[in-house]
Amino acid sequence: MFEEKKVVVNKDSLFVSQESDLHYVKVAPDSDEYLKVWIKQPTWLEIEKAMNSVMNVDAKNRTMDLDLNSMYRYMIENFIDKTEPNLSSIDMLRLSPYVGNQIKDILPNPFEDLQGDEVKNEE
Repeated sequence: MFEEKKVVVNKDSLFVSQESDLHYVKVAPDSDEYLKVWIKQPTWLEIEKAMNSVMNVDAKNRTMDLDLNSMYRYMIENFIDKTEPNLSSIDMLRLSPYVGNQIKDILPNPFEDLQGDEVKNEE
């Protein structure tokens, strides 16, 4: 009837890693220079905040728009721990498309967790 479940012993396994992951981003296709980028593992709440930054709801006009730019801005400001050379948030917004697309690919994907939830709900 009721299946006994194993309860977690070490609560540290419940938390995100405090260590940031180092990534190398090529500066240009024909360059041998790289930007070093450290990406933090986001908490579930940070993922929720990133998702919420996507939606712009206008209750007055009863419309909703999706704004991926807001989500990426939030992620750049909150998921990138540091860079070498040191870049400010403003610098990050001014990056070339070549560099920016590589950073977008290494940032956590908030939609990935959402897709996982849909699969779980179907089971």
